[in-house]
Amino acid sequence: MATTSDFRNGLCINYNNDLWQITEFQHVKPGKGPAFVRTKLKSLTSGKNLDNTFTAGVKIDIVRIENRTYQFLYAEGDTYHFMNMDNYEQIFLDKAMINAPQFLKDGDNVDILFHAEEEKPLSCDLKPSVVLEITYTEPGIKGDTATNTLKPATVETGAKVNVPLFINIGDKIKIDTRTASYSERVKS
Repeated sequence: MATTSDFRNGLCINYNNDLWQITEFQHVKPGKGPAFVRTKLKSLTSGKNLDNTFTAGVKIDIVRIENRTYQFLYAEGDTYHFMNMDNYEQIFLDKAMINAPQFLKDGDNVDILFHAEEEKPLSCDLKPSVVLEITYTEPGIKGDTATNTLKPATVETGAKVNVPLFINIGDKIKIDTRTASYSERVKS
């Protein structure tokens, strides 16, 4: 058993019969009354965020998790198939466990978070950004780079992203997977 003095960002704890990851914490020692720890927690099972306050010194149950790299093979409906590159073992994840499934391309590497004691996958995260090719968009207008106007575009995975007016079919763009938005055009 650990205490609140062991808190750090990224630490996973078992709290209220759920797995929570600490995203932020702050030790507070007021002038009057006992010290406490203010935390922001993210549920690893549902993705909900929670602001919680722990009394300083309270016992907590730490859960060991592991981040493993897997390669995306293919999707079959809402089931996504991944392969461990070390031992070629395959696992299947539901679409809801993946942070940006619309940007997954065959052969992409992803990080899958596992509950180490139970060998159970908790979540799947793509890299912070991916480079994809534009397969369809309205024709661009030369010299139209001064405004922040965006137009819809379809990338090679079938996902739709808003891009600047100067982007054309065949251009490669970098997409931020956390916000599902255009970042920049990639020079070939």
